[in-house]
Amino acid sequence: MTEKSGKFLKKDAGLAEQVGVKAARKLKAQRNATPGVWFGLGLMGVVGWSIVVPTLLGAALGLWLDRRYPGGRTWTLALLMAGLTLGCLNAWHWVSKEDQAMRDERENDDE
Repeated sequence: MTEKSGKFLKKDAGLAEQVGVKAARKLKAQRNATPGVWFGLGLMGVVGWSIVVPTLLGAALGLWLDRRYPGGRTWTLALLMAGLTLGCLNAWHWVSKEDQAMRDERENDDE
């Protein structure tokens, strides 16, 4: 009889532990709701604008310089490429920073 009750206690302890883990996971999911479709679209918009704005500013400055100092479209093309490069580096930096923040948050939640 004692042997059977010992087995039941071990099973109950394992079951209680499983229930506790699942309850903790459920509470964590409720606290950290999964971002929806609008969040993803907003994120794409932010990344897109961080590339477009420097590119357009570079092109506008290049057009102004080409009108001021005639000699072809060299300033426009050069500053367009410089703006595009700057925008891509800015977006890459921002996305990598957000990715690192999400990884740190995930590690802290796991502990």
